[in-house]
Amino acid sequence: MAYAPRSNAPRPGGEGGGDADRRRGRGRRDDNRDNRGGDRENDEFKDKLVTINRVAKVVKGGRRFSFAALVVVGDEKGRVGWGAGKAREVPEAIRKATERAKRGLIRVPMREGRTLHHDVIGEFGAGRVILRAAPAGTGIIAGGPMRAVFEVLGMGDVVAKCTGTTNPHNMVKATFAGLARCSSPRAVAARRGKKVADLLPSPRGGDAANASGTASATEAANV
Repeated sequence: MAYAPRSNAPRPGGEGGGDADRRRGRGRRDDNRDNRGGDRENDEFKDKLVTINRVAKVVKGGRRFSFAALVVVGDEKGRVGWGAGKAREVPEAIRKATERAKRGLIRVPMREGRTLHHDVIGEFGAGRVILRAAPAGTGIIAGGPMRAVFEVLGMGDVVAKCTGTTNPHNMVKATFAGLARCSSPRAVAARRGKKVADLLPSPRGGDAANASGTASATEAANV
């Protein structure tokens, strides 16, 4: 007598296939949900690899090589962070650096959503950078690691100059030290217990006063 394999076809009563098929289908749906969550997280943040370096550790049997990565992450809406990671493989080092960068995000106030409110100097170790606000249309005038920070931050107009070491790690840390010192007129007014209009230049005489007052009101509305 020939052996007839068991079929998982739908039964006449309208029931579905076998348990294995149902489990596989449910697994695919769960995977799709997980993938959608990962896509949303990836869409929210933009990351840039600043530098990758191969490092060696001398052990008894010789030298053991690994890779050190420096990554900056931002949402292009005013939040930015940096992270460093080390692993035996490049992708793993980048993943570690990206996760650490997302855990250390800071928010930077921007004027009109495109530039700094004021000039600032950032220092870290031997690194020293000068960050200056710029008019519309200037673009990002910065080199190397600083440009990567401003791009993921979402800043469109800024002028930056490095006057210290050119080590990427110290440059990035000095840039973040300067960005952490930035503040908006609204934050300063709240700290001093005043209104934003009281901190802006006072108008002086005639039409110039009206023009200045209009400009002050516009600037106060943009902070």
